[in-house]
Amino acid sequence: MRTFVSAAAVLVGLLMAAVAVPAMWVDRNIVQEEGFVVLTAPLGKDPAFQQRLATAAVDSLASAAQIPEALTELARPVLDSAAQSLTGLPGYSDAWAETLRKSHRLTFADPNTLPPEADGGSSLTLDVAPLVGLVAKQVSDATKLPLQAPGQVLIHMGQSNQRQLIAQVTAFAPMGYAVAVGAGIAFVLALVAARRRGTVLAGIGVGLLVLAGLWKLGSDLAGAAVAGTSSGNDVAELFKNEFVAACSAGFGQWIVVAAVAGAALLVVGIAVGVAEGRSRGKSNTGSMGA
Repeated sequence: MRTFVSAAAVLVGLLMAAVAVPAMWVDRNIVQEEGFVVLTAPLGKDPAFQQRLATAAVDSLASAAQIPEALTELARPVLDSAAQSLTGLPGYSDAWAETLRKSHRLTFADPNTLPPEADGGSSLTLDVAPLVGLVAKQVSDATKLPLQAPGQVLIHMGQSNQRQLIAQVTAFAPMGYAVAVGAGIAFVLALVAARRRGTVLAGIGVGLLVLAGLWKLGSDLAGAAVAGTSSGNDVAELFKNEFVAACSAGFGQWIVVAAVAGAALLVVGIAVGVAEGRSRGKSNTGSMGA
């Protein structure tokens, strides 16, 4: 009976861990604003994405600022120069971080609370207004034109069914922590009930190694599925591709940690099992001698 309870607890713990680890990673790195900013901040350093983003920001300013036609020729060289030098401006890093924060708030907000300009049917909304504001300041300083940057410059990507998925992820990802606690309790119960704790430790280690492989496979499949969707414009496509790569790399680090932990538990379990076997052997010898 104890062996059955121990084996069942290990299986339950592994099933709960299979759900808990991805859920916790998603909550920490996508659902939570600070984690999202840290995860996506390096995207602003990608040369191709930088150039497309700068061009989009400049084009948005040119159309929104309503520059008089008589001054368009004067402003155009400055706008082109701003597009080339945007990522080198002193305030670029802060503007990019604020862009990510505003985009996260729009993406993970309740669709019913979004402003009219935002498209609640898209899965992700980039608000590049902070970058446009940086360009506006640069152009105003160079031309003395009183340019007023728009409050929002939105770039939409994805479809309505993906927006529904985001809502579900937002609701369920934070539950991963409670599930992880449950997995830990199941593993402790398995050890307490076990006749051979070395076998339980080795079993948990093998299970973690299997889960690491399944997480890697699932991550690759999810990344391929997202990459296969159309975002509608060049900036959105570049952001999507870089975001998928960042997610794969970030979750990949957790997978490596899980695999290392599984291998360590397997080794410890084998060592404990050998020690338990020797202890039982000595006990049996002593009993026979008596």
